[in-house]
Amino acid sequence: MTVINENQLTGKHVNVAMMTSGGLAPCLSCSISRLAHFWIQALKDGKIGGLTLRMYIDGYKGVLIGDSFIVPEGDWESMEALDYIGGSPIGNSRVKLTNEADCKKRGFIKDDETPLEVAAQRLMKDEVHVLHTIGGDDTNTQAAHLSKYILEKHGGKVVVVGMPKTIDNDVVPIRQSFGADTAARQGAIFFTNVVSETSANPRMLVLHEVMGRDCGYLTAKTAAYYREALDQQKFASALFPSSKASRDVHAIWIPETKFDLHAEADRLKKVMDTYGCVNVFFGEGTGVEEIVKDMEERGEEVPRDAFGHVSLAKINPGQYFAKNLSAAIGAEKTIVQKSGYFARSAAANEFDRKLISDCAKEGVETAIQGVSGCMGQDEEKEGMPIRAIEFERIKGGKPFDISETWFQEMLKDIGQTA
Repeated sequence: MTVINENQLTGKHVNVAMMTSGGLAPCLSCSISRLAHFWIQALKDGKIGGLTLRMYIDGYKGVLIGDSFIVPEGDWESMEALDYIGGSPIGNSRVKLTNEADCKKRGFIKDDETPLEVAAQRLMKDEVHVLHTIGGDDTNTQAAHLSKYILEKHGGKVVVVGMPKTIDNDVVPIRQSFGADTAARQGAIFFTNVVSETSANPRMLVLHEVMGRDCGYLTAKTAAYYREALDQQKFASALFPSSKASRDVHAIWIPETKFDLHAEADRLKKVMDTYGCVNVFFGEGTGVEEIVKDMEERGEEVPRDAFGHVSLAKINPGQYFAKNLSAAIGAEKTIVQKSGYFARSAAANEFDRKLISDCAKEGVETAIQGVSGCMGQDEEKEGMPIRAIEFERIKGGKPFDISETWFQEMLKDIGQTA
Protein backbone atom coordinates (compact mmCIF):
# COMPACT_ATOMS: atom_id res chain seq x y z
CA MET A 1 0.00 0.00 0.00
CA THR A 2 1.13 3.54 -0.71
CA VAL A 3 0.78 5.49 2.53
CA ILE A 4 0.83 9.26 2.20
CA ASN A 5 1.19 10.51 5.77
CA GLU A 6 0.36 14.10 4.95
CA ASN A 7 -2.87 12.89 3.38
CA GLN A 8 -4.27 11.39 6.56
CA LEU A 9 -7.74 12.84 6.83
CA THR A 10 -8.65 12.22 10.46
CA GLY A 11 -10.59 15.19 11.86
CA LYS A 12 -10.62 17.06 8.55
CA HIS A 13 -13.43 18.04 6.20
CA VAL A 14 -13.17 15.44 3.43
CA ASN A 15 -14.24 16.00 -0.16
CA VAL A 16 -15.07 12.56 -1.56
CA ALA A 17 -15.68 11.95 -5.26
CA MET A 18 -17.00 8.79 -6.92
CA MET A 19 -17.20 7.53 -10.49
CA THR A 20 -18.20 4.31 -12.22
CA SER A 21 -16.58 3.14 -15.41
CA GLY A 22 -16.47 0.31 -17.95
CA GLY A 23 -19.31 -2.11 -18.58
CA LEU A 24 -22.23 -2.51 -16.19
CA ALA A 25 -22.19 -5.00 -13.33
CA PRO A 26 -24.64 -5.74 -10.49
CA CYS A 27 -22.72 -3.68 -7.96
CA LEU A 28 -22.24 -0.13 -9.22
CA SER A 29 -25.23 1.43 -7.49
CA CYS A 30 -24.69 -0.59 -4.33
CA SER A 31 -21.00 0.43 -4.19
CA ILE A 32 -21.96 4.10 -4.27
CA SER A 33 -24.54 3.53 -1.54
CA ARG A 34 -22.19 1.58 0.73
CA LEU A 35 -19.27 3.99 0.30
CA ALA A 36 -21.55 6.93 1.06
CA HIS A 37 -22.97 5.09 4.07
CA PHE A 38 -19.58 4.51 5.68
CA TRP A 39 -18.36 8.03 4.92
CA ILE A 40 -21.48 9.40 6.58
CA GLN A 41 -20.91 7.03 9.50
CA ALA A 42 -17.32 8.27 9.80
CA LEU A 43 -18.67 11.79 10.06
CA LYS A 44 -21.21 10.79 12.72
CA ASP A 45 -18.49 8.98 14.67
CA GLY A 46 -16.28 12.06 14.64
CA LYS A 47 -13.52 10.43 12.60
CA ILE A 48 -13.72 13.29 10.09
CA GLY A 49 -14.74 16.90 10.63
CA GLY A 50 -16.96 17.38 7.59
CA LEU A 51 -18.03 15.66 4.36
CA THR A 52 -18.82 16.54 0.75
CA LEU A 53 -19.98 13.83 -1.66
CA ARG A 54 -19.35 14.55 -5.36
CA MET A 55 -20.39 12.31 -8.27
CA TYR A 56 -18.65 12.43 -11.66
CA ILE A 57 -21.00 11.70 -14.57
CA ASP A 58 -20.13 8.97 -17.10
CA GLY A 59 -16.88 7.81 -15.58
CA TYR A 60 -13.55 9.27 -16.63
CA LYS A 61 -15.35 11.31 -19.27
CA GLY A 62 -16.95 13.33 -16.48
CA VAL A 63 -13.58 13.81 -14.81
CA LEU A 64 -12.03 15.06 -18.05
CA ILE A 65 -14.81 17.47 -19.04
CA GLY A 66 -15.72 18.52 -15.49
CA ASP A 67 -19.23 17.06 -15.44
CA SER A 68 -20.21 16.34 -11.82
CA PHE A 69 -22.64 17.20 -9.05
CA ILE A 70 -22.55 17.40 -5.27
CA VAL A 71 -25.12 15.37 -3.32
CA PRO A 72 -26.91 17.70 -0.85
CA GLU A 73 -26.87 16.51 2.75
CA GLY A 74 -30.64 16.31 2.66
CA ASP A 75 -30.38 13.60 -0.02
CA TRP A 76 -27.80 11.44 1.73
CA GLU A 77 -30.32 9.13 3.37
CA SER A 78 -32.06 8.44 0.05
CA MET A 79 -28.85 6.92 -1.34
CA GLU A 80 -29.56 3.76 0.67
CA ALA A 81 -32.11 2.87 -2.03
CA LEU A 82 -29.23 2.33 -4.46
CA ASP A 83 -28.47 -0.98 -2.72
CA TYR A 84 -31.38 -2.51 -4.63
CA ILE A 85 -31.06 -0.83 -8.04
CA GLY A 86 -29.14 -2.14 -11.06
CA GLY A 87 -26.95 -0.20 -13.47
CA SER A 88 -25.09 2.95 -12.53
CA PRO A 89 -26.97 5.96 -11.13
CA ILE A 90 -24.25 8.26 -12.47
CA GLY A 91 -23.50 6.69 -15.85
CA ASN A 92 -20.52 4.86 -17.33
CA SER A 93 -18.14 5.23 -20.25
CA ARG A 94 -15.07 3.50 -21.65
CA VAL A 95 -12.27 6.04 -21.52
CA LYS A 96 -8.57 5.25 -21.24
CA LEU A 97 -6.56 8.07 -19.67
CA THR A 98 -3.34 6.84 -21.28
CA ASN A 99 -4.94 6.76 -24.75
CA GLU A 100 -4.33 10.40 -25.60
CA ALA A 101 -5.37 10.09 -29.24
CA ASP A 102 -8.75 8.58 -28.38
CA CYS A 103 -9.48 11.26 -25.76
CA LYS A 104 -8.70 14.00 -28.30
CA LYS A 105 -10.76 12.31 -31.01
CA ARG A 106 -13.77 12.16 -28.70
CA GLY A 107 -13.37 15.79 -27.70
CA PHE A 108 -12.57 15.22 -24.04
CA ILE A 109 -9.30 17.16 -24.15
CA LYS A 110 -7.68 19.80 -26.36
CA ASP A 111 -4.84 19.14 -28.78
CA ASP A 112 -2.22 20.59 -26.42
CA GLU A 113 -3.47 18.67 -23.35
CA THR A 114 -2.87 15.22 -21.90
CA PRO A 115 -5.66 13.18 -20.25
CA LEU A 116 -3.72 12.50 -17.05
CA GLU A 117 -2.91 16.17 -16.49
CA VAL A 118 -6.46 17.29 -17.30
CA ALA A 119 -7.86 14.67 -14.89
CA ALA A 120 -5.38 15.66 -12.19
CA GLN A 121 -6.15 19.36 -12.59
CA ARG A 122 -9.91 18.67 -12.45
CA LEU A 123 -9.59 16.76 -9.19
CA MET A 124 -7.48 19.51 -7.68
CA LYS A 125 -9.85 22.24 -8.91
CA ASP A 126 -12.76 20.37 -7.33
CA GLU A 127 -10.61 20.04 -4.18
CA VAL A 128 -11.10 16.26 -4.14
CA HIS A 129 -9.31 14.52 -1.27
CA VAL A 130 -10.53 10.99 -2.05
CA LEU A 131 -11.54 9.52 -5.42
CA HIS A 132 -13.39 6.20 -5.48
CA THR A 133 -13.12 4.49 -8.85
CA ILE A 134 -15.72 1.74 -9.22
CA GLY A 135 -14.83 -0.51 -12.14
CA GLY A 136 -12.94 -3.50 -13.45
CA ASP A 137 -9.26 -4.03 -14.11
CA ASP A 138 -9.18 -1.37 -16.85
CA THR A 139 -10.80 1.22 -14.59
CA ASN A 140 -8.49 0.44 -11.71
CA THR A 141 -5.31 0.27 -13.78
CA GLN A 142 -6.30 3.72 -15.04
CA ALA A 143 -6.73 4.74 -11.42
CA ALA A 144 -3.24 3.40 -10.79
CA HIS A 145 -1.83 5.62 -13.55
CA LEU A 146 -3.73 8.61 -12.20
CA SER A 147 -2.71 7.94 -8.59
CA LYS A 148 0.95 7.63 -9.60
CA TYR A 149 0.78 10.74 -11.76
CA ILE A 150 -0.78 12.82 -9.00
CA LEU A 151 1.76 11.51 -6.50
CA GLU A 152 4.75 12.28 -8.74
CA LYS A 153 3.58 15.52 -10.33
CA HIS A 154 1.44 17.07 -7.61
CA GLY A 155 2.69 15.67 -4.31
CA GLY A 156 0.05 12.99 -3.82
CA LYS A 157 -2.82 15.35 -3.08
CA VAL A 158 -5.57 12.83 -3.93
CA VAL A 159 -6.12 9.43 -2.37
CA VAL A 160 -7.51 6.95 -4.92
CA VAL A 161 -9.41 3.94 -3.56
CA GLY A 162 -10.80 1.58 -6.18
CA MET A 163 -13.68 -0.89 -5.95
CA PRO A 164 -13.30 -4.04 -8.12
CA LYS A 165 -16.31 -4.36 -10.40
CA THR A 166 -16.45 -7.05 -13.06
CA ILE A 167 -18.77 -9.95 -13.71
CA ASP A 168 -15.84 -11.79 -15.30
CA ASN A 169 -14.15 -12.22 -11.89
CA ASP A 170 -10.78 -11.96 -13.59
CA VAL A 171 -8.88 -9.36 -11.55
CA VAL A 172 -5.49 -10.32 -10.07
CA PRO A 173 -5.03 -10.76 -7.07
CA ILE A 174 -8.67 -10.37 -6.00
CA ARG A 175 -10.52 -13.52 -5.01
CA GLN A 176 -14.03 -12.33 -5.84
CA SER A 177 -14.91 -9.21 -7.81
CA PHE A 178 -18.18 -7.37 -7.23
CA GLY A 179 -21.21 -8.45 -9.24
CA ALA A 180 -19.89 -11.79 -10.52
CA ASP A 181 -22.02 -13.93 -8.23
CA THR A 182 -25.17 -11.92 -8.95
CA ALA A 183 -24.56 -12.12 -12.70
CA ALA A 184 -24.16 -15.89 -12.51
CA ARG A 185 -27.43 -16.23 -10.59
CA GLN A 186 -29.20 -13.98 -13.08
CA GLY A 187 -27.77 -15.87 -16.06
CA ALA A 188 -29.20 -19.05 -14.56
CA ILE A 189 -32.62 -17.41 -14.25
CA PHE A 190 -32.36 -16.28 -17.87
CA PHE A 191 -31.68 -19.80 -19.11
CA THR A 192 -34.42 -21.30 -16.95
CA ASN A 193 -36.83 -19.64 -19.39
CA VAL A 194 -34.78 -19.94 -22.57
CA VAL A 195 -34.33 -23.70 -22.18
CA SER A 196 -38.03 -24.15 -22.93
CA GLU A 197 -37.17 -23.29 -26.54
CA THR A 198 -35.86 -26.84 -26.82
CA SER A 199 -39.52 -27.85 -27.13
CA ALA A 200 -40.25 -25.38 -29.92
CA ASN A 201 -38.83 -27.49 -32.74
CA PRO A 202 -37.43 -30.99 -33.30
CA ARG A 203 -33.63 -31.32 -32.98
CA MET A 204 -33.05 -27.91 -31.40
CA LEU A 205 -29.58 -26.52 -30.71
CA VAL A 206 -29.63 -23.83 -28.03
CA LEU A 207 -26.40 -21.88 -27.59
CA HIS A 208 -26.28 -19.81 -24.39
CA GLU A 209 -23.60 -17.13 -24.76
CA VAL A 210 -22.32 -15.85 -21.41
CA MET A 211 -20.13 -12.78 -20.93
CA GLY A 212 -16.45 -13.34 -20.11
CA ARG A 213 -13.77 -12.21 -22.54
CA ASP A 214 -10.84 -14.26 -21.27
CA CYS A 215 -12.15 -15.86 -18.10
CA GLY A 216 -14.61 -18.75 -17.90
CA TYR A 217 -15.70 -18.16 -14.30
CA LEU A 218 -19.05 -16.61 -15.18
CA THR A 219 -19.97 -19.29 -17.72
CA ALA A 220 -19.02 -22.09 -15.33
CA LYS A 221 -20.79 -20.56 -12.33
CA THR A 222 -23.90 -19.74 -14.36
CA ALA A 223 -24.10 -23.36 -15.48
CA ALA A 224 -23.62 -24.55 -11.89
CA TYR A 225 -26.37 -22.28 -10.54
CA TYR A 226 -28.71 -23.27 -13.38
CA ARG A 227 -28.17 -26.95 -12.63
CA GLU A 228 -28.84 -26.31 -8.93
CA ALA A 229 -32.20 -24.81 -9.88
CA LEU A 230 -32.89 -27.68 -12.30
CA ASP A 231 -32.37 -30.17 -9.45
CA GLN A 232 -35.23 -28.49 -7.59
CA GLN A 233 -37.60 -28.60 -10.57
CA LYS A 234 -40.34 -31.25 -10.53
CA PHE A 235 -41.17 -33.03 -13.79
CA ALA A 236 -44.02 -35.16 -15.10
CA SER A 237 -43.60 -38.87 -15.80
CA ALA A 238 -40.93 -40.24 -18.12
CA LEU A 239 -43.56 -40.47 -20.86
CA PHE A 240 -42.98 -36.79 -21.58
CA PRO A 241 -39.90 -36.06 -23.72
CA SER A 242 -39.23 -32.65 -22.14
CA SER A 243 -37.37 -33.82 -19.05
CA LYS A 244 -34.60 -32.95 -16.64
CA ALA A 245 -32.10 -34.61 -18.98
CA SER A 246 -33.28 -32.70 -22.03
CA ARG A 247 -33.16 -29.41 -20.11
CA ASP A 248 -29.74 -30.02 -18.62
CA VAL A 249 -26.50 -28.34 -19.69
CA HIS A 250 -24.88 -30.63 -22.24
CA ALA A 251 -21.65 -28.70 -22.86
CA ILE A 252 -19.66 -25.94 -21.15
CA TRP A 253 -17.07 -24.22 -23.33
CA ILE A 254 -14.72 -21.71 -21.76
CA PRO A 255 -11.34 -20.23 -22.79
CA GLU A 256 -9.39 -22.17 -20.14
CA THR A 257 -10.36 -25.67 -21.32
CA LYS A 258 -9.08 -27.53 -24.33
CA PHE A 259 -11.55 -27.02 -27.13
CA ASP A 260 -11.98 -29.50 -29.97
CA LEU A 261 -15.12 -28.66 -31.91
CA HIS A 262 -15.00 -31.89 -33.93
CA ALA A 263 -14.74 -34.10 -30.82
CA GLU A 264 -17.51 -32.16 -29.10
CA ALA A 265 -19.70 -32.45 -32.19
CA ASP A 266 -19.34 -36.23 -32.13
CA ARG A 267 -20.31 -36.32 -28.45
CA LEU A 268 -23.18 -33.88 -28.77
CA LYS A 269 -24.66 -35.62 -31.80
CA LYS A 270 -25.37 -38.58 -29.52
CA VAL A 271 -27.08 -36.21 -27.08
CA MET A 272 -29.15 -34.78 -29.93
CA ASP A 273 -30.14 -38.25 -31.13
CA THR A 274 -31.18 -39.22 -27.60
CA TYR A 275 -33.05 -36.12 -26.40
CA GLY A 276 -33.87 -34.19 -29.56
CA CYS A 277 -31.99 -31.13 -28.35
CA VAL A 278 -28.60 -29.86 -27.22
CA ASN A 279 -27.91 -27.04 -24.74
CA VAL A 280 -24.46 -25.42 -24.81
CA PHE A 281 -23.14 -22.79 -22.40
CA PHE A 282 -20.14 -20.94 -23.82
CA GLY A 283 -18.11 -17.92 -22.77
CA GLU A 284 -18.10 -15.09 -25.27
CA GLY A 285 -14.29 -15.25 -25.48
CA THR A 286 -14.22 -18.95 -26.35
CA GLY A 287 -12.74 -19.59 -29.79
CA VAL A 288 -11.90 -15.92 -30.36
CA GLU A 289 -8.29 -16.66 -31.24
CA GLU A 290 -9.43 -19.02 -33.99
CA ILE A 291 -11.93 -16.52 -35.36
CA VAL A 292 -9.44 -13.63 -35.29
CA LYS A 293 -6.82 -15.74 -37.02
CA ASP A 294 -9.32 -16.64 -39.71
CA MET A 295 -10.24 -12.96 -40.24
CA GLU A 296 -6.61 -11.87 -40.43
CA GLU A 297 -5.80 -14.61 -42.94
CA ARG A 298 -8.60 -13.26 -45.13
CA GLY A 299 -7.19 -9.75 -44.80
CA GLU A 300 -10.12 -8.44 -42.80
CA GLU A 301 -9.73 -5.74 -40.15
CA VAL A 302 -10.33 -7.02 -36.62
CA PRO A 303 -12.58 -4.53 -34.76
CA ARG A 304 -11.16 -3.36 -31.41
CA ASP A 305 -12.19 -0.89 -28.70
CA ALA A 306 -10.21 1.96 -27.08
CA PHE A 307 -8.40 -0.52 -24.84
CA GLY A 308 -7.30 -2.69 -27.77
CA HIS A 309 -9.76 -5.47 -26.90
CA VAL A 310 -11.34 -7.39 -29.76
CA SER A 311 -14.95 -6.24 -30.17
CA LEU A 312 -16.74 -9.50 -29.47
CA ALA A 313 -20.12 -8.17 -30.57
CA LYS A 314 -18.75 -7.49 -34.05
CA ILE A 315 -16.92 -10.77 -34.63
CA ASN A 316 -19.87 -12.75 -33.18
CA PRO A 317 -18.53 -16.03 -31.72
CA GLY A 318 -22.09 -17.28 -31.26
CA GLN A 319 -22.81 -17.30 -34.97
CA TYR A 320 -19.46 -18.97 -35.59
CA PHE A 321 -20.40 -21.84 -33.29
CA ALA A 322 -23.95 -21.98 -34.63
CA LYS A 323 -22.72 -22.37 -38.18
CA ASN A 324 -20.07 -24.98 -37.43
CA LEU A 325 -21.87 -27.09 -34.81
CA SER A 326 -25.39 -27.10 -36.23
CA ALA A 327 -24.59 -29.10 -39.35
CA ALA A 328 -22.28 -31.47 -37.49
CA ILE A 329 -24.94 -32.62 -35.03
CA GLY A 330 -27.88 -32.49 -37.41
CA ALA A 331 -29.75 -29.63 -35.78
CA GLU A 332 -32.93 -28.56 -37.56
CA LYS A 333 -33.02 -25.20 -35.80
CA THR A 334 -30.37 -23.25 -33.91
CA ILE A 335 -30.74 -20.22 -31.66
CA VAL A 336 -28.08 -18.15 -29.90
CA GLN A 337 -29.27 -16.48 -26.71
CA LYS A 338 -27.09 -13.98 -24.84
CA SER A 339 -27.70 -13.51 -21.13
CA GLY A 340 -25.04 -10.83 -20.68
CA TYR A 341 -27.10 -7.65 -20.67
CA PHE A 342 -29.86 -9.28 -18.63
CA ALA A 343 -27.37 -10.51 -16.03
CA ARG A 344 -25.09 -7.51 -15.76
CA SER A 345 -27.91 -4.99 -15.36
CA ALA A 346 -29.39 -6.62 -12.26
CA ALA A 347 -29.21 -5.21 -8.76
CA ALA A 348 -26.64 -6.80 -6.45
CA ASN A 349 -27.80 -9.91 -4.61
CA GLU A 350 -27.29 -10.57 -0.90
CA PHE A 351 -23.87 -12.18 -1.42
CA ASP A 352 -22.56 -9.21 -3.40
CA ARG A 353 -24.14 -6.63 -1.10
CA LYS A 354 -22.27 -8.20 1.84
CA LEU A 355 -18.98 -8.29 -0.07
CA ILE A 356 -19.39 -4.70 -1.27
CA SER A 357 -20.29 -3.50 2.22
CA ASP A 358 -17.27 -5.19 3.79
CA CYS A 359 -14.93 -3.69 1.19
CA ALA A 360 -16.54 -0.24 1.40
CA LYS A 361 -16.21 -0.17 5.18
CA GLU A 362 -12.52 -1.02 5.00
CA GLY A 363 -12.07 1.30 2.02
CA VAL A 364 -13.31 4.34 3.92
CA GLU A 365 -11.04 3.54 6.87
CA THR A 366 -8.18 3.10 4.42
CA ALA A 367 -8.87 6.43 2.71
CA ILE A 368 -9.00 8.28 6.02
CA GLN A 369 -5.49 6.97 6.70
CA GLY A 370 -4.31 8.34 3.35
CA VAL A 371 -3.82 4.98 1.67
CA SER A 372 -4.41 4.41 -2.05
CA GLY A 373 -5.25 1.00 -3.50
CA CYS A 374 -7.97 -1.25 -4.86
CA MET A 375 -10.19 -2.89 -2.26
CA GLY A 376 -10.69 -6.63 -2.32
CA GLN A 377 -9.88 -10.02 -0.84
CA ASP A 378 -6.13 -10.28 -1.44
CA GLU A 379 -5.67 -13.96 -2.29
CA GLU A 380 -1.89 -13.56 -2.36
CA LYS A 381 -1.84 -12.69 1.35
CA GLU A 382 -2.29 -15.18 4.19
CA GLY A 383 -5.90 -15.37 5.29
CA MET A 384 -7.06 -13.53 2.15
CA PRO A 385 -7.79 -10.25 4.03
CA ILE A 386 -9.86 -7.40 2.62
CA ARG A 387 -7.35 -4.61 2.13
CA ALA A 388 -6.27 -1.79 -0.18
CA ILE A 389 -4.27 -3.78 -2.71
CA GLU A 390 -1.38 -1.92 -4.28
CA PHE A 391 -2.43 -0.65 -7.70
CA GLU A 392 0.72 -1.95 -9.35
CA ARG A 393 -0.42 -5.48 -8.43
CA ILE A 394 -3.84 -5.04 -10.03
CA LYS A 395 -4.24 -6.52 -13.50
CA GLY A 396 -6.87 -8.24 -15.57
CA GLY A 397 -6.83 -11.56 -17.35
CA LYS A 398 -6.90 -13.85 -14.31
CA PRO A 399 -8.00 -17.24 -15.64
CA PHE A 400 -10.67 -19.35 -14.03
CA ASP A 401 -9.17 -22.23 -12.05
CA ILE A 402 -10.61 -25.25 -13.86
CA SER A 403 -9.20 -27.55 -11.16
CA GLU A 404 -11.97 -26.35 -8.80
CA THR A 405 -13.68 -29.48 -7.50
CA TRP A 406 -17.20 -28.26 -8.21
CA PHE A 407 -16.29 -27.53 -11.84
CA GLN A 408 -14.59 -30.88 -12.46
CA GLU A 409 -17.53 -32.71 -10.93
CA MET A 410 -19.94 -30.78 -13.14
CA LEU A 411 -18.00 -31.66 -16.31
CA LYS A 412 -17.93 -35.31 -15.30
CA ASP A 413 -21.64 -35.24 -14.58
CA ILE A 414 -22.51 -33.94 -18.07
CA GLY A 415 -20.05 -36.30 -19.80
CA GLN A 416 -17.58 -33.70 -20.99
CA THR A 417 -13.82 -34.15 -20.90
CA ALA A 418 -11.95 -31.24 -19.26
